[in-house]
Amino acid sequence: MASFTRPTLLRQAGLAKPAVRTNVVRAAAFQTSSKRPAFISPGPQKIQGGVNDPAPVPEPNAAHGSYHWSFERTLAASLVPLTIAPFAAGSLNPATDAILCSAMLLHSHMGFQQVIIDYVPKRSHPGLHSAFWWALRLGTLTVGLGLYEFETNDVGVTEAIKRVWRA
Repeated sequence: MASFTRPTLLRQAGLAKPAVRTNVVRAAAFQTSSKRPAFISPGPQKIQGGVNDPAPVPEPNAAHGSYHWSFERTLAASLVPLTIAPFAAGSLNPATDAILCSAMLLHSHMGFQQVIIDYVPKRSHPGLHSAFWWALRLGTLTVGLGLYEFETNDVGVTEAIKRVWRA
């Protein structure tokens, strides 16, 4: 009968054997804390203002709110047909390739932009935030120029994917 009842019920009824306590320290298999230093330090811990000061309310801006979110989702959803269309239709149109490359580049730029905003806060790490921001701009420009050169002077992205797939 004891094997069919839950141990909590046995403890409540007083039928369970008392637990034997030992002085053994057990470590969890997957510990959540780490002794290593953080990649980015938490930054200066300073409080601005007083206890009774209201929270600052930013100026309303539609470009940073719902329109921005809607544009990101529309761009992400448009990548699905843009990726499938050149292969399904069988045409290797340079205009379709250019639209696909532009959409991928813009989608990647906006995604990395959100990573920088989330993980390298400007108020605690202004120098590092600025460095990451400029690195993102330089990387986006470099990849854009590389895609342009690949599209105009080589076979293009869609044809390259087809050749790799058949190899």
